[in-house]
Amino acid sequence: MTYQQTLDYLYHNLPIFQRIGPAAYKVDLGNIVELMEAMGNPQHKFKTIHVAGTNGKGSSSHMLASILQVAGYKVGLYTSPHLKSFTERVRINGTEIAEQEVVVFVEEVKSIIEKIKPSFFEITVAMAFDYFAKNKVDIAIIEVGLGGRLDSTNIITPEVSLITNIGLDHQALLGNTLEQIAKEKAGIIKPAVPVIISQKQPEIIAVFEQKAKAVDTTLYFATDTYHIEQASTNRLNVLKNNEVFLEGLLPDLKGNYQLHNIPGVLASIEQLNDFNISEDEMKRGLENVVQNTKLKGRWQLLSENPLTICDTGHNVDGVKMIIEQLQNYDFKKLHIVWGMVEDKSIKEVLSLLPKDATYYFCAAEIPRALNAEVLRKEAANYDLKGDSFISVKSAIFRAQIEAEPNDFIFIGGSTFVVAEIDDL
Repeated sequence: MTYQQTLDYLYHNLPIFQRIGPAAYKVDLGNIVELMEAMGNPQHKFKTIHVAGTNGKGSSSHMLASILQVAGYKVGLYTSPHLKSFTERVRINGTEIAEQEVVVFVEEVKSIIEKIKPSFFEITVAMAFDYFAKNKVDIAIIEVGLGGRLDSTNIITPEVSLITNIGLDHQALLGNTLEQIAKEKAGIIKPAVPVIISQKQPEIIAVFEQKAKAVDTTLYFATDTYHIEQASTNRLNVLKNNEVFLEGLLPDLKGNYQLHNIPGVLASIEQLNDFNISEDEMKRGLENVVQNTKLKGRWQLLSENPLTICDTGHNVDGVKMIIEQLQNYDFKKLHIVWGMVEDKSIKEVLSLLPKDATYYFCAAEIPRALNAEVLRKEAANYDLKGDSFISVKSAIFRAQIEAEPNDFIFIGGSTFVVAEIDDL
């Protein structure tokens, strides 16, 4: 098969959550366990860090990988979904898996696929584990796809588990309360594997404490040790036990929400007893994430004139952070290119959006996308004014035509809207 034929085979024969939603979600780990056993359990052949959470798990995974790369280690990174290319999901030291490697892997396991009938996500997890094992990585950062307890990645025994923010997302699958969702995320907590919680959210502290106690492992709340203060306009000081630890840090990930991720990342690095990482390497790792791991779509600057920024934040907590950050900028007029998927908290998200912006409503080219005109009509109920467009590209094009040099264009609402930006 060619690379395109291989992708067609994966997309058309295996259920994929990103396109069809909950119908692709498997409610047990049976398939992935059987799949891994058939492949010789490659996931046991390298060290890992497991990262779960509602918001921040992708950025945290990239930060961890960047720090370890700067320290001289060979680092695997598995994340999802991809923005532009399927190969973004599997990287070693920032380099994506080669297209030919994808072809070879699928051809090698095609008979197993047709016997077990795994989901698209299960196959991508298996591919990553196989690739990391064959390339003898020193460590791999493994991002949970959805939830934690039943996620296909939850068959590893990591060096440390990291859980970032817990918010309301995927309620149909994970539960309708923070406590229920936290219990699903806490499913990655394992015996004798230290677990780090990035943010101390009072209403769910007990969930993590109970799970850690039940499996007899050590629980750390990162903000008990690490604090961040503004050193200057752009630079930060990271304090450890109230003493300056990383001075004058200039992170290249500019979203304010990254301040919630950094303590968890540093606390996780601290637990890697078999790895030698200096404070300088931590600092350089946090300052060069995009260069080292090629992360895209996190408060990413697309243009200076007019100022144009995109971000993949899409649930209630993520949108709150975006709105908060927009208030830090001076501009004449705000233009927002916005699209959503059907299974999100649409009304709650729309209620958060600024009413003084001009909106360009659109739908990404996936089955789950909410129709742009339906979105426009729903948004009108919240005094959000704008037009609907037949595509993400046409919405962006109109915003660019209407925006003046001192205006601000924001593009977001869905990971899949950001994925369709041409110059990302």
